[in-house]
Amino acid sequence: MDIFKLGDKILALLEMVFGFWNNQISLVFAMLGQSPVDFKGGGPWAAIEAINPIFVAVGSSLVVLFFVIGFCSESVDIKEEMRFEVILRMLIKLALAEWFVANNVTIMKAFFTTIGNLVNALTAGTSTTLAINSTQADIIKGLGFGESLIMLILAALLSVIIIICGFFMIYNVYFRFLKLLVIVPMGSIAFSTMGGNRTVSHTAVTYCKYFLSVCFEAVTMALAIVVCNSFINAGLPSFTGNYADWAQTLIYLCEMTFTIALTVGSVKGAQSLTSKALGL
Repeated sequence: MDIFKLGDKILALLEMVFGFWNNQISLVFAMLGQSPVDFKGGGPWAAIEAINPIFVAVGSSLVVLFFVIGFCSESVDIKEEMRFEVILRMLIKLALAEWFVANNVTIMKAFFTTIGNLVNALTAGTSTTLAINSTQADIIKGLGFGESLIMLILAALLSVIIIICGFFMIYNVYFRFLKLLVIVPMGSIAFSTMGGNRTVSHTAVTYCKYFLSVCFEAVTMALAIVVCNSFINAGLPSFTGNYADWAQTLIYLCEMTFTIALTVGSVKGAQSLTSKALGL
């Protein structure tokens, strides 16, 4: 009897959930290719630009302080150190530190644009559609009541996992924007340490490494999603050849669930992976 045929209902549920996942992927790609300057219509960036002059003023004051600290710590004999080339080197260091403090936002905006263009180039023309294989769909339609009941339970579990993974992935992308917006004003203070000695200026190096790792995190996220989608659309695993058709479909759905969870895990660990890969 048709009342015991659950195949159409299972397929409808899977198509609805896969549509949700595809929409989330498209949204993530659009957000990763977006500059924090344009995020949420530019409202958060406007708040950062309003706050940034305070940090620039503090950083400009600290440049002189760190310069004096660095000069005193490196100088043993002031008369011997006060040569023309030494004075010129110190003045160049001081000027560079002050320039980076005053123009840190302009430099960061250039990085945002570059990373956004790179992500858009990676995702352009990329197939992001997740859909169940037509062969597996036919098998699901022809399932008996017992097998279809098991498949329905699995489909419901898969739906819950996909919805949770979708929202968690959006959370990670939003959190990346938050990290970028928060660390932008701190650049003025970090770059002010460039006027000091090597020990003090190490703060600027550490800041630059962290900033680059968060920026390039978007590229790693996009690559992880593209690769994991290829896993999902690759079809049945090779070891399922000896199983019954309904068991193959069961394994197929389990693999899709595992790969979707793997996608979210890759997106979450994108910054750590980026830092290790690029030595940041």
